Amino acid sequence: MPAFRGPDIAGVGEFGLIAAMTAALRRGTGVLLGPGDDAAIVATGDGRVVVSVDTLVQDGHFRLDLTTAGDLGHKAAAVSLADIAAMGAVPTGALLALCLPAETAVDWVLELVQGIDAECATAGACVVGGDVVRGDRVVLTVTVLGDLQGRDPVTRSGARPGDRVAVAGALGRSAAGLAVQERGARVDWPDLLAAHHRPRPPYAAGPEAAGLGATSLIDVSDGLLADLGHVATASGVAIDLRSAAFVPDARLAQAARAFDVEALGWMLTGGEDHALVATFPAAVALPATWQVIGTVGAGEATVTVDGRAWSGSVGWDHFAGPDLTDRQP
Repeated sequence: MPAFRGPDIAGVGEFGLIAAMTAALRRGTGVLLGPGDDAAIVATGDGRVVVSVDTLVQDGHFRLDLTTAGDLGHKAAAVSLADIAAMGAVPTGALLALCLPAETAVDWVLELVQGIDAECATAGACVVGGDVVRGDRVVLTVTVLGDLQGRDPVTRSGARPGDRVAVAGALGRSAAGLAVQERGARVDWPDLLAAHHRPRPPYAAGPEAAGLGATSLIDVSDGLLADLGHVATASGVAIDLRSAAFVPDARLAQAARAFDVEALGWMLTGGEDHALVATFPAAVALPATWQVIGTVGAGEATVTVDGRAWSGSVGWDHFAGPDLTDRQP
């Protein structure tokens, strides 16, 4: 559904839009006071609150002609919810700040909000409040709250030599979906396109990793090599990945052959799958959720593949990467 068509928010006004958005939201059991007041009140049984925030900007992170409002809502929520899981916490609440042109269709906004609400439900959270302002383009900021439930947080700085590196969730499918979109092959690869527009982070794997004794944890947002680089830097270690551990699924492999690229490159450097990657002591028995992909050794903030530095880009950089306006549908 185009964003700028039909009955618009200029007609219903700020408070009419907020009332319509609020009516579309679920009410969470841990929310003591939800949308409608100056601030929300959320129960915190642990006594600590984990907080993360992400912003998506039209024509920088998404194009309205290439994504639906529902998909955009799911993705906007997922990128922040995954950060909570990456601390070993359980998401509880979300705050949504929206910047919208006055001519934006009300139905488009409600579809967006319903997508955010549905993704929050998948993670066990709910929208508890937010803000709406007028601007010249669509900008979404989602702030998410989480509960450690008595566990210690798992940070990027705890990896130690001798640990194993393991991943939970998909790798490379979002990057493949972006390639599908750029090459105009949307009809041939709808599943990969969907993986790009609506990632599926393994939310439960974060608290699971904390319970298993993970020494570090991060979500794969900018690319596996780039994000493991943050772990290596924070922990002061060297990480080496085994290329043989990266086996693409059938669809990923087929797309790589069709586009004459290496699936391994998508899996190592493609972001936005929001898989979780963790380091675990070697003695920890890992469940099927986690696939071992490498090891941690002594060293100075390096990430290698089969003992060698990766040639080329290791992932996304917001200030160095191309703008989405340069990409063709």
